[in-house]
Amino acid sequence: MNGQLFGEAFVTLFVVMDPPGTIPVFLALTGNRRAAERKRAAWQAVAVAFGVISVFALFGRTILEYMNISLPALQAAGGLLLLLVALELLTGRADDPEGSGSANVALVPLGTPLLAGPGAIVATMVFVQESEGGMDYFSLALGVVAVHLALWASMRYSVFLLRVLRESGILLVTRIAGLLLSAIAVQLIADAVRAFIEGGG
Repeated sequence: MNGQLFGEAFVTLFVVMDPPGTIPVFLALTGNRRAAERKRAAWQAVAVAFGVISVFALFGRTILEYMNISLPALQAAGGLLLLLVALELLTGRADDPEGSGSANVALVPLGTPLLAGPGAIVATMVFVQESEGGMDYFSLALGVVAVHLALWASMRYSVFLLRVLRESGILLVTRIAGLLLSAIAVQLIADAVRAFIEGGG
């Protein structure tokens, strides 16, 4: 096992995917649901993120080249999608059970692009490209799995905060999460625009 690669992959993806930072958004999107649904959403979000990361780790470069999609374009698309979700949180539309009760927020936006976003996808693709041999791939896989376990734990056990925050607290967390998510979205779009400019379009 390549301990150095495992450590680098874990730390990089932990910082990029930010398990503690997902807690406000997770509570904002699932705070009005039953406990069983929140637990299921945590598992589903992690499963979707892991699936997306795995697919791009194996076939990412081929997929992007085949569809003629650049990494900045992928980044901008993820930013726009997150911005739409952030606006719903800020305006209160996400609190409307008729508008969002049937939607599986574990898939979008939690699973992707919030967890398995452009940053995590690109980082994983780079690690795969730099890996040599089976043990490197094994170490990288362990790093990816460890980060996703941390993501699951942060969302799964964040539900205990609901007992402390109650309804008014969840409303406040929802607005704060919307603000933070909008900042992340704008940063993604800005980085994509900068990459387009530096790359000559």
